[in-house]
Amino acid sequence: MPGGSDMTLHQFLWRGENVFGDQEIISRTHDGIHRYTYSEYADRVRKLASALDEWGVEEGDRVATFAWNHHWHHETYFGVPCLGAQLHMINILLPDSHIQHIVEDAEDVLLFVDATMVEKLDAAYDEEAFDSVKQFVVMGDEVPDTDLDPVTDYESFIESGDPDFEFPEVSEDQPAGMCYTSGTTGKPKGVEYTHKMYWGHTMSIMTGELGLMNTDTELTIVPMFHVSGWGRPFATVASGATQVLPGPHPEPADIASLVENEGVNKTAGVPTVWRGLLQYAREADPDLSSLEYVMSGGSAAPPKLIDDYREELDAELVVGYGMTETSPVTHVAEHRTDTRDYEGDDLTELRAHAGLPSPGVMMKVIGDDGEEVPWDGESLGELLMKGPWVTTEYFNAPEKTKSSVTDDGWLRTGDIVRVTEDGYVDVVDRVDDLVKSGGEWISSVEVENRLMGHPRVAEAAVIPVDHPQWDERPVAFVVVDGDFDEDELREELKAYVAEEYPKWWAPDAIRFIDEVPKGSTGKFSKKTLVDEFIDDELKREVSESAPGSR
Repeated sequence: MPGGSDMTLHQFLWRGENVFGDQEIISRTHDGIHRYTYSEYADRVRKLASALDEWGVEEGDRVATFAWNHHWHHETYFGVPCLGAQLHMINILLPDSHIQHIVEDAEDVLLFVDATMVEKLDAAYDEEAFDSVKQFVVMGDEVPDTDLDPVTDYESFIESGDPDFEFPEVSEDQPAGMCYTSGTTGKPKGVEYTHKMYWGHTMSIMTGELGLMNTDTELTIVPMFHVSGWGRPFATVASGATQVLPGPHPEPADIASLVENEGVNKTAGVPTVWRGLLQYAREADPDLSSLEYVMSGGSAAPPKLIDDYREELDAELVVGYGMTETSPVTHVAEHRTDTRDYEGDDLTELRAHAGLPSPGVMMKVIGDDGEEVPWDGESLGELLMKGPWVTTEYFNAPEKTKSSVTDDGWLRTGDIVRVTEDGYVDVVDRVDDLVKSGGEWISSVEVENRLMGHPRVAEAAVIPVDHPQWDERPVAFVVVDGDFDEDELREELKAYVAEEYPKWWAPDAIRFIDEVPKGSTGKFSKKTLVDEFIDDELKREVSESAPGSR
């Protein structure tokens, strides 16, 4: 006999409320700390769903959010999809033109906006692009000055909602969420997530070494406007873990305070967040002793950062991998049976991998000839993935789907990888970021990580620049702490790279900048580097360079 019900988010909400009803959600807001239990949370989720139903939201309608991580935003994560509608999380850090495109493309009918983000949304508002939005709701209990119309506050909106509202039956194939890619190669593209995709992804990230349990206290640093907060809001409710939400504009001091005061033992975010927290810890010496596991994703984590977290904070910084198109987590650099005794450099090398494929994910690596390459830790190729929470199409973008998904359903990631014999994936570079020098590939990611291993370097980004003889050569943009002599440090860094890699991998030019520009997801924005720093003088310096001997 088949199973008795579809795989939907309703089951996770039921478990959180009925089994772990006394567990807390702690939310930092723009005006303080808000605490309530999962039982109280579930009542408010039903009130929200009831209010949306009464307002006129129907099955399949898209309801947007434009907000940071707090309890109001979290309530929409279950209130909207459990009603049968689709939650569309808009990245608040995107430029206005992208926000306009996203709202118009998704045809959102109602939009929840963070009180701290009303001004930003006002600036992005365009009457034609926002034509489908018939109601704005400000998350909080009052409405600041705004031109958004019609508008009400969240607490007033749900006030008459029914805490005993009965959710409708929803198919596991019903779209539950939607996020858009960051638009680094054109306009952002929508990726839809069904209940079944969220269900499978949630069950996967609850397993393994970094899996969540009801005894954990998890700090959801990953923005809930970015790829569903990496699934952490769903997994905490499903597992019954205590959840801590950092609120608007979380700075290292805010993160440290929440870890110290709430006893956070697990968290996840991008490397820039963890570099900032480590620097703050060195200066302010907060009590971060509760931290056990810090998951890092979005871009490669330098081995030195992994070492520093273990040595200074006694916490394991573990790399994970995924994409907007994969809900997102597909790999985690966790232990195998034969690695449990690893220490020091061996353990750091393991944690620095993009990771082992998660349960439910299949992968293969395809070379330039279209054939699979062996898992030998050396052979390079493009990573392709397939699985229950890996998308097979883009929303309203058939041509992008055709170029990114094979006829038999494998997603082309655009990432060049190698795989060790025992299944650990290393992301070498994006296809577009590899430096092709004299017919050979140079990994910008590996050069960046080597540079960031130098004790003086805080950040480093490497991009290719045209060369008349060698096709392309690497150029590095580096952020350095403290005072230094540019010429001396430039030569020292080139030599430092050459100690680990062939001399011709060393950057032909190094520019020292105040900060590496970052995109809306916290990753280094190499497009911005090209636009702002690649000038005729730099091109001339590279064209006249003579890379180290091969």
